[in-house]
Amino acid sequence: MQRRLIWSILCLWAVFSITAATRAAEPVKVGILGIDNFGSVAYTEFLNRPHAEGVFEGVRVVAAYPIGSDDYPDSANLVSQWKKQLLQMYQSPKDPKDAVPPIEMVDSVDELLKRCDAVMIYSMDGRLHLPQATAVLKAGKRLFISRPLASNPADAVAILKLSQETKTPCWSSSQHRYSTGFSGMRNHPEVGRVLGCDVYGGYAVNAPEADKFTRPLHSIETLYTIMGPGVATVSCTSTPTAESMTLVWKDGRLATYRGIKDGAVKYSATVFGDKGVSTAGIYGHGVPVKGVVPTDDKYVGYEGLAIEIAKFLKGGPPPVSAEETLEIFAVMQAAEDSKAQSGAVVPLKKLWRE
Repeated sequence: MQRRLIWSILCLWAVFSITAATRAAEPVKVGILGIDNFGSVAYTEFLNRPHAEGVFEGVRVVAAYPIGSDDYPDSANLVSQWKKQLLQMYQSPKDPKDAVPPIEMVDSVDELLKRCDAVMIYSMDGRLHLPQATAVLKAGKRLFISRPLASNPADAVAILKLSQETKTPCWSSSQHRYSTGFSGMRNHPEVGRVLGCDVYGGYAVNAPEADKFTRPLHSIETLYTIMGPGVATVSCTSTPTAESMTLVWKDGRLATYRGIKDGAVKYSATVFGDKGVSTAGIYGHGVPVKGVVPTDDKYVGYEGLAIEIAKFLKGGPPPVSAEETLEIFAVMQAAEDSKAQSGAVVPLKKLWRE
């Protein structure tokens, strides 16, 4: 009798172990909502790699809702282009062992949510992000929203407030935040403690209406990557050739942003520290050594952010806090307010008081 009981327990334990191992082997199923942003293709290429290893193991895009925006320029053409690439991705390997399950295209948000554990939003039109995020967060699905989080501060607050209310993790970021040429400047041995920086990047004069408020976002995220949060005041001057912001931190540090409207465009910065002054790396490349910016090293454009997305989708915490994200939106709003006041210094407002 005792032997039979022990044998039954061992059999149950074996069944439980096999079931648990099977569940552990199942990838986190990810859905893409909106595909007219190239990021829908770029990040899926990392997440769906055949025989993925390391951080990309155990997560896979399984479905997409190929929606665009009726009034975003060229959205329909981009949806068609990226849909084709997503459907063909890793579908014709030379070795059959490298085959990857195809991505399923669905025709509604509800159908997408049925098929996935987590969602990435890649709609170019930031005005769509609040209603899209609302459906995802109310369904309790972890959510990454490609830059921008929203097209205006009110929508940004609403999304992150709903994330808190539903206890569903959500975040957004520019890929520039994880370019090593920028992130590596925060503790650069030739710079030391960062006292300030001058960041520069493109500022599209003829940006679509949906993008106008968030035009500085890539470069402002670069600035935060190097300086960290804590801005107290912003002033902004606008001319036909440039958008110029001056930001003062609560601890007295100062930084500037130059949005290039006319002439050559490059995304980088000059960083000032207690040990030295150095140019930053340029987007996609590593940190400078003795002032020399590497350009023949491995190009890392989307990979840095892809790593952070994968860690998050598998259960990690959002790597960029809601507080920092909303502070960035407050900076951009303060810049607009400053321009309306002929370049006056504008104190930063807290967008959301709990």
